[in-house]
Amino acid sequence: MRKVIDSLLLNAVRASGFTYPHAVPQAQTVQPPQSGSTPRESDLETAIQERLKGIESGKYRANTEHVLTEFAQWLYEERDIDSLSQLSPTDCRRYAQYLRECVRSEEQVLSASSANTYYAYVRAFLGWCVRDGRINTNPATQNQATEELPEDSDRPDRQFWKERDRKALLSFVDKRVDESFEEHSSLPQHRAYRDRALVYLLALSGVRGAEIFNASEDERRNGLQWSDVDLENGTLEVLEKSRAYQHVPLPERVCTALERYRRIVEPPTAEMFVFPTEHAPSKYAAVRDQLENADEQLAANDVNKLIRDHGVVVPSISTAGARNLMQRLCEDAGLEINGEYLKPHGGRRGLGHELYSKGHAELAQTALRHSSIETTHQAYSDIQAKETAKRVDDVLDS
Repeated sequence: MRKVIDSLLLNAVRASGFTYPHAVPQAQTVQPPQSGSTPRESDLETAIQERLKGIESGKYRANTEHVLTEFAQWLYEERDIDSLSQLSPTDCRRYAQYLRECVRSEEQVLSASSANTYYAYVRAFLGWCVRDGRINTNPATQNQATEELPEDSDRPDRQFWKERDRKALLSFVDKRVDESFEEHSSLPQHRAYRDRALVYLLALSGVRGAEIFNASEDERRNGLQWSDVDLENGTLEVLEKSRAYQHVPLPERVCTALERYRRIVEPPTAEMFVFPTEHAPSKYAAVRDQLENADEQLAANDVNKLIRDHGVVVPSISTAGARNLMQRLCEDAGLEINGEYLKPHGGRRGLGHELYSKGHAELAQTALRHSSIETTHQAYSDIQAKETAKRVDDVLDS
């Protein structure tokens, strides 16, 4: 048992595309798995491959493949199971216990949060197997199994932009645009306008970062293009979390920031990305990929001039790049939020928080594109709890 666990722990550390919040370097000294430990070809393996074919998101597919492969290997080596029909709630209970031991092991390769995430992937897969007619019931949903999972006490990052911080940052990016017109300014105007439009969009529209930036783990999320922007009607078309396209309503101030930015950059084609990267190697790569005799032209011209003159499509800033940009802007603006910076997704949460706290729950639902008002209530349960406490006090004091 110990040998199998050590082997799987090492696989977990080496897995590509899946990170563990509390992985410990010592785990790298564990011996690798023995040859021949891969499960036999079976209906379980077939089901895993069919499930992966139906997942469009690159990151989610990679994570699912890693977890399910490890799960199938564990079943084969520890439970002598290679068929879905053999799988029982007891087997899922043993898997939960195994994950718990991974958390408690000396190496602590898995955090409690990661262990619960692993189990959630398996449970979701077996739920798909039920819907696909491969098994009758989902053995991973039974309390008999789930009660053995380690307690997950990790709190998710729930940062939101407070009104005063949002106003301070908006004021700062407005000031940067004005300063870009000064004679000795080192900040290019197009970049000042780009950054202002980006901040206004994050702060006031409720968009998610992955909907407007390049998410490298997802081939369908390359970034927001000007063809997705309809300033006349005040909307953006984005690929939502649900993998469906939907229109995002844009407040007037966001439309104004985008319109003025578009006037400055004058995108030659609608395929240009709204927020192109300023990463120099990416610019040079785009020029070399899209222009003939690129090296000769680069030797005689500035790369930015070639991009403008020839309509070279530069990749969108990435989600990681957007976080770095927000960190730099906050540092330059003198904003520090508990030792952190205003993160892109915090703009969405901040908008919802302010709308909800001011009594506009349905408007918050619409702005954030929640599928139901119950989702909105759940997202801002802290506000509900505070309001309930206040009302109780009012009743008791009356």
